[in-house]
Amino acid sequence: MNAQPHRRHHVVVIGAGFGGLFATKALRTAPVDITLINGTAQHLFQPLLYQVATGILSEGEIAPPIREILRRQDNVEVLLGTVTKVDVQRRVVTATAPGTSYTVEYDSLIVAAGASQSYFGNDQFAEYAPGMKSIDDALELRGRIFGAFELAELESDPELIDRWLTFVVVGAGPTGVEMAGQIAELAHRTLPRQYRRIDTRRARVILLDALDAVLPSFGDHLSTRALRQLHQIGVEVELGNRVVSVDDTGIEVETPRGHQRIESMTKIWAAGVAAPPLARQLAAATGARTDRAGRLMVNPDCTVPGHPEIFAVGDMMALDRLPGVAQVAIQSGRHAADQIERRLRGRETGQPFRYFDKGSMATISRFSAVASVGRLRFSGLVGWLMWLVVHLFYLVGFKNRLTTVLHWAVSFIGRGRSERVATFQQVFARRALRQAGPELIRFGGRETPTGEDEAPAGQEETRTREEGAPADRAEAPAEPAAARRP
Repeated sequence: MNAQPHRRHHVVVIGAGFGGLFATKALRTAPVDITLINGTAQHLFQPLLYQVATGILSEGEIAPPIREILRRQDNVEVLLGTVTKVDVQRRVVTATAPGTSYTVEYDSLIVAAGASQSYFGNDQFAEYAPGMKSIDDALELRGRIFGAFELAELESDPELIDRWLTFVVVGAGPTGVEMAGQIAELAHRTLPRQYRRIDTRRARVILLDALDAVLPSFGDHLSTRALRQLHQIGVEVELGNRVVSVDDTGIEVETPRGHQRIESMTKIWAAGVAAPPLARQLAAATGARTDRAGRLMVNPDCTVPGHPEIFAVGDMMALDRLPGVAQVAIQSGRHAADQIERRLRGRETGQPFRYFDKGSMATISRFSAVASVGRLRFSGLVGWLMWLVVHLFYLVGFKNRLTTVLHWAVSFIGRGRSERVATFQQVFARRALRQAGPELIRFGGRETPTGEDEAPAGQEETRTREEGAPADRAEAPAEPAAARRP
């Protein structure tokens, strides 16, 4: 009697950000089959979202297709979907996509779902102050920023003009500093003389933070340098200011001088991150604890306590107070992949994750940045050149690097912005999506009392190979998910 072929170890990776993508690529030669599930069909290079929002880069340059990136990795299947539930007893994940839901079985699970914007319990602020976590956010902000100048041109009332030409950025971390710097560059360098009724150089760019320093994680020396450079390009930095209210026409803050209202039509939220809802669901299912941001407290080897088959990496994990930066995600994703491969090859596992800090960087304006690498500190042109090289290195794909360099040349050497197109659809997309929310839920899966999307019994397809099925996906490709119609 012929023996049944052995089913290969199945790894499910949730999320195609830095952690998920680099974990997947690290397993390219491992004896595993991988299913990579992501909410979009693109890998997002999130550190450059602010350049999409300010018209320097197009969204395609920082968001290459996942399938194109992994086209030569034969042991990977890429699925579109948002994972809403992990059944840790059955080792099954449930995901939804427009018009369908499906389940996937796993032997090992790498959870790299990233982080979402945190409004510190004031989610109503999001309508008036978009965050910077997705392409949708960046395109909406692009429309709001460039639209503000256009609408200011139509006004005759000086107070209304000032309101349109006041831009408030909340959060003085790298994203907030970079965004404030680029809006100031737009107003003071790119747009002057393009309008007849307004002087864009009169625009106010205000950077707010509840803390008493900009870029506090960079240390006092670079923080002071960054503050000085922001002042030089015309950014008003207000520290020790806590936002208490945001509405359509302004923002209210508590300052050391008392309560203050800033009239502004364009507000941008760059303060705070939180783990996605999946982290809470997984914590409840596994009994794992979470930190204040909702991230899973993991073992030193990035596994979830009591579940050595589940790894949480990047922004999903709380470990040794590691920062929520790309390098942590990349290195922890690779560590999880290495642990899985060592386990399959019968080698010792459980080695703790060791983070190698390659430094932190943030741009202030063209030819000016701050960089912290080990004990070394750089600022000005040297820091900017380091920032340039590092970001080009981590952009995926030669085509992306080439077009990015060309657009940077237009923006930094010249005065132009290659990507200034904005549509009403982009500006009002958030409001439309919120209004269509119930309909989208019905389209993608029925709404349950807990808010999770679950398909009725018998109407989900389990995307996994049965025992005895060929391990080679080229010989036995998985069937597409069964579509569920409302």
